[in-house]
Amino acid sequence: MDDRFKKKLTLLDLTFLGLGSIIGSGWLFASMNGAQFAGSIAWLAWVGGAIAVLLIGLVYGELAAALPRAGGFVRYPEYTHGSLVGYMTGFASLMAYSSVAGIEVEAVVSHASYYAPWLMGEKGPSLVGTLVEILLLAVFFLLNYWSVNVFGKVNTIVTAFKFIVPTCTVIALLMYFKGSNLAVAGAAPGGAEGVFTAIAGGGIVFAFLGFRQAVDFGAEAKNPQRDIPRAIIIAVFLGTAVYILLQLAFLGAVPSSALGQGWGHIQDAMPKTVNYPFVWVASSLGLTWLSTLLLIDAVISPAGTGNIYLSGTGRVLYAWSNNRHFYSYFSKVHPKTGVPRAALWLSFILAIVWILPAQFDTWSKLVDAVTSATVMTYMVGPISMMSMRRTLPNMKRPFRLPGGQILAPLAFIAATCIIYWAGWETDQFLIGLTLASLILYFAFMDKSDETRARIGRDWMAGVWLVVYYVFILIMSYIGAYGPLKHPWVPGPYLDTIVVVIGAILLYFWGLNSALPEPSFETDTAGEAPPEFVQA
Repeated sequence: MDDRFKKKLTLLDLTFLGLGSIIGSGWLFASMNGAQFAGSIAWLAWVGGAIAVLLIGLVYGELAAALPRAGGFVRYPEYTHGSLVGYMTGFASLMAYSSVAGIEVEAVVSHASYYAPWLMGEKGPSLVGTLVEILLLAVFFLLNYWSVNVFGKVNTIVTAFKFIVPTCTVIALLMYFKGSNLAVAGAAPGGAEGVFTAIAGGGIVFAFLGFRQAVDFGAEAKNPQRDIPRAIIIAVFLGTAVYILLQLAFLGAVPSSALGQGWGHIQDAMPKTVNYPFVWVASSLGLTWLSTLLLIDAVISPAGTGNIYLSGTGRVLYAWSNNRHFYSYFSKVHPKTGVPRAALWLSFILAIVWILPAQFDTWSKLVDAVTSATVMTYMVGPISMMSMRRTLPNMKRPFRLPGGQILAPLAFIAATCIIYWAGWETDQFLIGLTLASLILYFAFMDKSDETRARIGRDWMAGVWLVVYYVFILIMSYIGAYGPLKHPWVPGPYLDTIVVVIGAILLYFWGLNSALPEPSFETDTAGEAPPEFVQA
């Protein structure tokens, strides 16, 4: 562990970091999106999303329990596959993380405009609204700046409230459940393709992405070996239970009169004056108290998530810098507070950049981008875990994933499908940007003779990832989620089968491309080396 960080976070803190990120702005919209894409079987999308995320989470549970590292998602690929894979994973992670705080403060301002309409203009936040967003980010920055203990305790209190409101919503709406709503036909696109689209593009996987916080804050946990895997499992299970119940409550409580054209047109039936699906349903049932509570939570929930992600971005920047892919200044940790303050400053600046005129003009498009970028950092984990099992069989693993030889490739396949289902528009932007960023890989690379000697080795270990990105890019174009009117590889099954086969081949290529033994060269003096058990 990195002894420069303060070991202050308990199992409850780690769990609530994950759960607090899982219950953000996503739950306010994802049930509506799920219903529109998949209709009465939208709950299956939550089950599928939870299984995929849990598979990935358990992989990182094994890695993080054995090697607790700040920004672990960026560190483990560097250990097993060298600088090329480490760099690309770090770049994707930076894109994903730095944008979430911006998404969440924009959600706060959007929801607050119900009471203060002047916060929003015709195409987004007004000048005043933008200033309020920056002020909120400044508050998050200060909460994170002073100490991880203050940050952790504040987050635990906020997350407790964030858990109570959805619970009240479920209980209230289930009292008005109409089973006949589930028999309504006409969802678009519906069927399996609708479920797949909802998982990747309806905000469902986006809602679960917060599980990673227990990994990224692993260096600051009191008992990481025991608590990180537990926190991941508890957060995902609690989040899944809440989301499935919310989806079922929404499906059953929606006014039947709004379903005349089927679930595929449910958003068209919602009054234009109401932007929040659950508020609309509560109001239609005469539950004024619930509408008010939901509007309050619509401000608090995304604010809490934004606070967590601003801090998490600092840990990712720290890890990326520690891997020698960014300026070393950002790998410094303040000795008194145990906070990477330089990285936190840059996180604050990047979050502000994301809330300025954006690349994406709707919440759902931005969610697609963040989901894919984040999963692009996850998909290397299963390969890293199995690589370490091969090369370091005697490393002490406080948590060893049962059936890892089967579950690791399944996790890789799940991550690959999520990236593919996000579609061409999202993938061309993210993958194209990641591949183009290789110019920066050379710019920031240490110019020492030793580093130059490693580049050939690292490229041999990492070229599979470049091919992986190109494969996904091609499939995104020619498959059912691409721009072609008549896809060369049609859906809903054939294209996914081709992606799965490609993922299996690339998984074993990546596994067999790993370094002969993990490289811990980028660990600093404060980080404990792996522990080994007697053979």
